[in-house]
Amino acid sequence: MLPIFDGLRDINFLNVLVRMLLAVLCSAVIGIERSIKNRPAGFRTHILVCVGAATASLTGHYLYLIAQLPTDMTRIGAQVITGLGFIGAGTIVVTRKHTVSGLTTASGLWATGVIGLAIGSGFYEGALLSTVLVLIAELFFAQVGQKIRYTPEFRAIINYEAKQSLDHALRYIKDRGVAITALQVSSANDDGQYVYSALVSLRPSSNLNPEMLMDQVSAMTGILAADVVNDKKIR
Repeated sequence: MLPIFDGLRDINFLNVLVRMLLAVLCSAVIGIERSIKNRPAGFRTHILVCVGAATASLTGHYLYLIAQLPTDMTRIGAQVITGLGFIGAGTIVVTRKHTVSGLTTASGLWATGVIGLAIGSGFYEGALLSTVLVLIAELFFAQVGQKIRYTPEFRAIINYEAKQSLDHALRYIKDRGVAITALQVSSANDDGQYVYSALVSLRPSSNLNPEMLMDQVSAMTGILAADVVNDKKIR
C-alpha cells in the first residue's frame, strides 16, 4: 500500500470528510461521461450511489471499531452489493428491435458502488485505480467495440406440416453456422387440417444472406413456407 494514504485510514472526522469528497469526485468523473452520452443514469445518480456505498462501508467500520458492537463490519457493504443489482436493472431495457440497451450503464453503476465501498473502507489505491480503469473502458474501449463487426440477429417464420419437418429445418439451419436463440410455435386449423408455424430468432456466426437461407429452408420436404420477418409483420 502507498504510505501517502496511511494517515487517512483511521476513522475520524477529517478522514471521513476526505473519503466522502473522494467518493463524490470519483463518481462524478464517471457520471459525467454517462451524462454526456445521454444515458439513463448520469451525473447525480453515480454520485448518490458512490456516496451511499461509502457511507454504508464507513458505518460498518464505525459500528465495529468505534462503537465496538458485536457485528460484522462487512455485512452492510455486502447488502449494498445486492441493492446495486436492483438499481442497475432499472437502466436495462429491451428495444423494439429485441436488442438490450443499458448494460454498460448498469455495470458502471455497480462498479461505482463498489468504488464507494472501497473508499469508505480506506482502500484508496483500489478505488482510484478502479476509477481510472472504468473511465478507460467507457471512453476508449467503446471506440474499439464500435469497430468490431458482427452479424445482426434476425427472425423468421417457418410454416410446416409436422414436427419432424421443423426438426429437419432447424438442424439444417444449425449446420449452416446459425444459432437459434428463441423459438415460439403456434398452430391453426385450416379446413380441418392443422398448420403449424414457428417464429424463430436466429443469430449467424458469419456473413449470411437471411433471405437465401429461408429460400433453401422453404424447398425442404414438409416446409410450406419460410420467410424473414420484421417486427411490424408479427405484431
